Amino acid sequence: MLSSPTQLIRISQGQLNILERCPRQFQHTYLEQFFSPADPDTEARQTLGSRFHLLMQQREIGLPIDKFVKADSQLEAWMNAFAKDAPEILTNTNSRFFRDSEHYRTLQAQNYVLTAIYDLLIADEQQAQIIDWKTYRKPPNKRSLESNWQTRLYLYILAETSDYLPENISMTYWFFQGEGKLRSIRIDYNTVRHQQTTKKLTRLLSRLSKWLEKYQQGEAFPQVSEGQRKICEKCQYAHRCERDSVIETEELKAVDTTLANLATIQEVSL
Repeated sequence: MLSSPTQLIRISQGQLNILERCPRQFQHTYLEQFFSPADPDTEARQTLGSRFHLLMQQREIGLPIDKFVKADSQLEAWMNAFAKDAPEILTNTNSRFFRDSEHYRTLQAQNYVLTAIYDLLIADEQQAQIIDWKTYRKPPNKRSLESNWQTRLYLYILAETSDYLPENISMTYWFFQGEGKLRSIRIDYNTVRHQQTTKKLTRLLSRLSKWLEKYQQGEAFPQVSEGQRKICEKCQYAHRCERDSVIETEELKAVDTTLANLATIQEVSL
């Protein structure tokens, strides 16, 4: 991922999320490319999510999808529920609207190329809406979505690369859950949020440049602070970062609590 003086580094929303959460995790994942295999359940959900995204893309460009939908009961349930709850999104009859599936946009910032791929972009002369499909079992709350770099970056790039005012841009997440359940969360953009994102993005990219320069000189990216070590509990690099002791400590506390609870149980006379 390291760049030469004339080469720009591509940065996605996923990379920004990891960089903000833990710079050392960013180093291990993207600079050193250490990856852990996904568990079978996660891998199955990711495969289903990829199939659904492909299905929606094929539908948008006019390719037949009935055969694929009927072959998978989960996909069929999602499509039927979506056609019922949001027919206006599936309808592509108004020529006034620009619609593009897997819409790709880039924006240069400092020595980086920010990238965004919109599952679906719907726009007219007045406003633009970004649509994103999610196949999570449990959708996050709206506040979490607003602070996520996917929301921040996608809205920011569209505002910076188009003539739309921030107030005329929005992003809607559609969450496809089990048994055909749907939920949508819409996030409206505005000038204040755009200015906030500009500041946060500038600060984060400046830090990345400094960390990359030091990394080339043999210095590792910083770890999360001691007060944030709870992040390490779910990190696959905890042992590599010598932070697995916090996980062991929490496990021991759980065992001690269980034993203490067992000790308070009264004996039952037989």
